[in-house]
Amino acid sequence: MTEAAPAAPSPDVDETQIYAIAPDIWVIPDRRVPLVPNIGIVVGEERALVVDVGMGPRNGERALRAATEKAGGRPLVVTTTHFHPEHGFGLQAFRDESHIIYNSAQLDEFREKGAAYVDLFKTFGPAVADALEGVELVDPNETYGGDRIELDLGGRSVELLNRGRAHTRGDQVIWLPEERILFTGDLVESRIFPIYPYFPPEDADVNGSLWIDVLRWLEGLGPEQVVPGHGEVSDSSVIRTAREYHELLRELTFAQADAGASADEAVAAIEPALHERYSDWDQPEWVAFGVRCFHAERTG
Repeated sequence: MTEAAPAAPSPDVDETQIYAIAPDIWVIPDRRVPLVPNIGIVVGEERALVVDVGMGPRNGERALRAATEKAGGRPLVVTTTHFHPEHGFGLQAFRDESHIIYNSAQLDEFREKGAAYVDLFKTFGPAVADALEGVELVDPNETYGGDRIELDLGGRSVELLNRGRAHTRGDQVIWLPEERILFTGDLVESRIFPIYPYFPPEDADVNGSLWIDVLRWLEGLGPEQVVPGHGEVSDSSVIRTAREYHELLRELTFAQADAGASADEAVAAIEPALHERYSDWDQPEWVAFGVRCFHAERTG
């Protein structure tokens, strides 16, 4: 992992900003702060589910305080959309306070790459390194194989859905079919360039074409509210916008590769135009990573 992101601000979860998106369903918003995820809390009659927990022990404790308050004494179940640090590396705060569950592919990737990602993220600046101080990597209590598991929270059904490799090897979405609410993790962002964790040779599992397929599948669910990994809660149009970006990035990159351009040449040709076209999107540095990923896919 040779490329480091620019120094990031303090990736602090602010649980005081929590708000309801439906009865007994809350989001702690990312506030468009890099490396802060949107965190979900879904309360049923018998249990409460937490979706993602923030990065590092302090952020995990903030998420736990909010979840405990909203749960009103109900037991907590926790899941993470994928293994990346800002989504799951606050789990130590929940270790003795909840039942942690996610898919087996995510656990395999977490065990393989988790420690390296701690080291990588610490290069993102002092504030991020401080957030990770004292972090402990925590395994789930339970994993599931296959593509889905249903959780009964008591009068409210939640589905954990796994479609395999895309942004990571073990991406998972959380689907509330009755409420038609979807938590996507980093499969979808709102006004943020998609995050391509393409760091060969250490990590090259992200696959843009499979990601496009997953986004088409998410559109087919017909969600009415979409909670992205980062950015504002939206409707299903945010998924379509994400898919169209990936498709355009693939089309432009494949054309450059077919014309004999190197990855560096493709980045130089494509990056300025996409920065201009999506000028109101944050984190433009991810365009180059996406180009390199699609270039490698095309050239083998």
